[in-house]
Amino acid sequence: MGFADNRVLLPFPAPLDMTGSLGFLGRNGDDYLDRWDGERWLRTLAAGSRHIPFCCRVAGTTAAPCLEIRVAAAADLAPVREAASRSFIPAGRGFGALVRRDPALARLNRRFPGIRQVRQFDLFYGLVRAISAQQVNLRWAATVRRRLAETHGEKLSVGDDFVYALRPEVVAALRVADLRALQFTTRKAESILAVAEALAGGALSPERLATMPDAAAMRALTALRGIGPWSAEWILVRCLGRPRLVAGDLAVKKGVAIVYLGQETATEEEVRRTVAHWGTEATTAQAILLHAYGLKALAAGPA
Repeated sequence: MGFADNRVLLPFPAPLDMTGSLGFLGRNGDDYLDRWDGERWLRTLAAGSRHIPFCCRVAGTTAAPCLEIRVAAAADLAPVREAASRSFIPAGRGFGALVRRDPALARLNRRFPGIRQVRQFDLFYGLVRAISAQQVNLRWAATVRRRLAETHGEKLSVGDDFVYALRPEVVAALRVADLRALQFTTRKAESILAVAEALAGGALSPERLATMPDAAAMRALTALRGIGPWSAEWILVRCLGRPRLVAGDLAVKKGVAIVYLGQETATEEEVRRTVAHWGTEATTAQAILLHAYGLKALAAGPA
């Protein structure tokens, strides 16, 4: 691992297609909060009372994956490096066996080797992202999140690059009308404010949530206004790094239906039954399926 002032090269276990795994961030527009333009990935890391901005560039290949990480101040490099090392959720020990007994997944894995789930470090951003994306075009969801960032977020710089951070205590002080002015629906505005209040007031703690088993974490999350089971499951996957099938997600239902059932969509129950064999490798299998779905590259049946 090499260092130079405020930069570090961080290797990852292979295979890992960083560019492909990050593709979903740029596919539906730039929300200014978790930014990927095909070359640069800009994020923030909460550190006490402040957010640390950092910039990543893909510096390796799928067979030798590596991120170049840059921060504004060299003193911030160590915590950012540690967090960035958890940016992609690796496949588990059982993934190879799963691919061998699932020809449909094997076909997708051959075509898109190294696609992995991306982690979100900021629970508040994860919740806002989930709320904004409910029952709406994902490009529009990114647009209203960008408006929220520009209007009520904190703009941070790394060299000539910038990224925004959202603070729960700042958003909690807003009114529904403030978010409606950004074109959030009333229901989503109320949900975002409720989540912000829960985090700002300590009713919901990222640290406590991380120690909870799945069932308890699901109960804590679904107790929040506007957070249903599928949104909570995505938080478990994206923010907590748990192995989880998000069977209620529309893209997951369509992807499983096309690949495994030869139909346009499936019910949540059909999805859970059809890919129950994914087990603890569900996060990786799901990421590969959704990557292919996003590229309109799904077809029924094994190769």
